[in-house]
Order: sequence, then C-alpha cells, then structure tokens
Amino acid sequence: MLSYRHAFHAGNFADVLKHSVLTLTLDYMTRKEKGFSYIDSHAGAGMYQLNDDYAQKTGEYKNGIEKLINANDLPEELINYIELIKAINKKETGSEQLTLYPGSPGIAKQILRRQDNAHLFDLHPTDFALLTEFTQRWKKSFVKQSDGYQGVLAMVPPPSRRAVVLIDPPYELKEDYPKAVKTIIKAYQKFATGTYILWYPVVTRTLVDKMARDFTNNSVKNVLQVEFCLTPDSDEYGMTGSGLFIVNPPWQLASQLEKILPYLKNKLGSQQTTFILEQLINE
Repeated sequence: MLSYRHAFHAGNFADVLKHSVLTLTLDYMTRKEKGFSYIDSHAGAGMYQLNDDYAQKTGEYKNGIEKLINANDLPEELINYIELIKAINKKETGSEQLTLYPGSPGIAKQILRRQDNAHLFDLHPTDFALLTEFTQRWKKSFVKQSDGYQGVLAMVPPPSRRAVVLIDPPYELKEDYPKAVKTIIKAYQKFATGTYILWYPVVTRTLVDKMARDFTNNSVKNVLQVEFCLTPDSDEYGMTGSGLFIVNPPWQLASQLEKILPYLKNKLGSQQTTFILEQLINE
C-alpha cells in the first residue's frame, strides 16, 4: 500500500512533537566537530505547502505549528525548532508568515553541516520525486526509492560511528508496528551507540503496548518513551495521540521534554490531554 501522503498532516500536533525532538537531537549531535549521518527510513517529500489542497483539506496544522509560530511565551527548549520554521519561510518566501512546513529531511537540511550526510528513503513515487527535487542542491544527501527498513540496516554502522536514525512509517499496515521495532533491534545489534527515534501513532493502544514489550524483551538499552495524546484512547477510528521511542537519547532530552510537554498541553490541548515521559529501559 502506497496511498499515504504526509501532506495532509504536515505541521499537526504529532509533527510538533516529532520535529521538536528531532531538532533537539540533531542540535546535540552538532556540538561535536566530528561529522555524523542522518538516516531517514520514510522521508516523505521534504517540504510541504500549507496553503495547498492537501493541508487545507484537513487543516491539521492549525492546531499544531500555527498555534506556536508567533507565540511570545515559548520555553527555551522550543525556540530553535520554531526559529528554524521561521527561517525556512523567510528564505523561501521572503516572509516569516507560515506557508511552508518542513518534513524531517527539511529539518535536517537546516541543521546538518558540511561534514555531515543524510541518507533518505521513500517508496511513494510522488513523494520520492518531490524529495529528489528538494535535495537537488544538498550535496551530501543521498536519496533512494527503496524499502526504508532495509535501508536503515544497510547504512549502520556508518563510517563515522555517529548517527541519528529516524523511523516513522505511515502505519497503513499493522505489520509496521512490530516491523519498525524489529528494525531498530537489528540495527542496534550492529550499531549499539547510534541514536534511534521511532515515531508511532496512538490509534490502538494494544499495538503501542506491544511495541514497548518488544523493546523490553530484547537487548536494547537506554530507551526513553514520550507520548502526547490530545484525547483519551478510543475504539473509534482515528489518531488520538502520538509518541516516540528514543534509543540513546541526548542526555538532556528528558529534562527538555519535561518543559515542552506541559507547554504543548496548554497551547494545543485541553483538560482531556495527557502526556507520558518515561525511561522505558535504563542504560
């Protein structure tokens, strides 16, 4: 199945969580001069127009990035992420007005340096074409229209022995839940010092619980779980929240999320909104 298009969901509350964590993680990696690899299993188009038919049809960004972009009370932990979004819009449109939202490759392109490289995978023919165009002038980016799970396993360990791996499949198939975890476990066995970020939607709680068990029943160490749910779990169709399993997170990330999560609840959520921040597996 290749029907999923992230353009419908760009900039929503789940993107805010995922991309704020990604920004903090990549910023942390640049503190050392030595280069690193960014590996993205399901990269998408790279950049999204918030005024096109896809984004306007759902309007999900309006309860996500739009509520934060001009906020004057941002916690310090979100400033780099928001300034990055503003910088992209100003560079591309001449205005900081919110018309563009970057996907994960767009975030990485802003942060990675000359000594770093990006390996981006996507199977969807339309998104692959857009991603290829987006990375045309990005010299150290390598784009492949191939299976991202296999791509991750082929890329680790990188020559630098430093990497951030993002896995965020569309979860069109239930098999993606265990497959994504299994991919990280296999990658960890090859490269135990990499940082792995696994995004998941909260649609069916039992599937998320199984992902957590799959991690805890294996040899992976140092796993942080963060989750942000707008509404309680439901048997109805639809995503009530999203979360991340982060293997080998930056050492400050948990304390940074302690500031971010309550802020997001206040800005994007309601009394029904909940969040989780838990060290699922110790170092």
